[in-house]
Amino acid sequence: MDTKLNNRPLYEDVADKLREQIFSKKLHPGSWLDEQSLADQFGISRTPMREAIKVLASEGLVTIKMRRGAYVTEVFRSDLEQIFTILSLLEGQAAKEAATKATEAQLNLLDHLHHRLETAAADRDIEQFFEINVKFHELIQEIAGNRWMSGVVGDLRKVLKLHRRDSLTSTGRLQNSLLEHREILRALLKRDEAAAESAMQKHLANGLEAVR
Repeated sequence: MDTKLNNRPLYEDVADKLREQIFSKKLHPGSWLDEQSLADQFGISRTPMREAIKVLASEGLVTIKMRRGAYVTEVFRSDLEQIFTILSLLEGQAAKEAATKATEAQLNLLDHLHHRLETAAADRDIEQFFEINVKFHELIQEIAGNRWMSGVVGDLRKVLKLHRRDSLTSTGRLQNSLLEHREILRALLKRDEAAAESAMQKHLANGLEAVR
């Protein structure tokens, strides 16, 4: 692995590589992370590998078990219900705040992202829909301007990313998700705090039903 491409600590680059392998399912949920084998694969020592695993553990993507090592996190139904409960509270609050804090330029950008969602849905392009969906939600967090909230939401959404295909490929979910985003956008454009919060919470509640 080339360590001269940037000034980031090596373990951060390693964490990025491991994260990609987890999201692509090359490293499956529940699989053991063999530090030495992975270090050999990346051509590095075990120290940056160990630090990278700690980073992923802090994000919830890796679970470290006492005297047993590190494993790719398995997300169960009870975990999903707890995660969506927290997201509903936090993202609902973010949407509420965004309704009054958003500039016209930011609202235009949200509108642009929604048009791209419409196109992806029409093309049945689930991967593209998911990526734009992430940007839509991240922009709302950015507008709300609470970095602590954004940090928690970001980590929880990384865990949910392991289930993204399960939710969006459910019967009718892609189209329903699009309609829900339309309601969120409509409330934000009207600067209706209560409607924005309610629409976001409804969207997340329906997302939970889809992954159940």
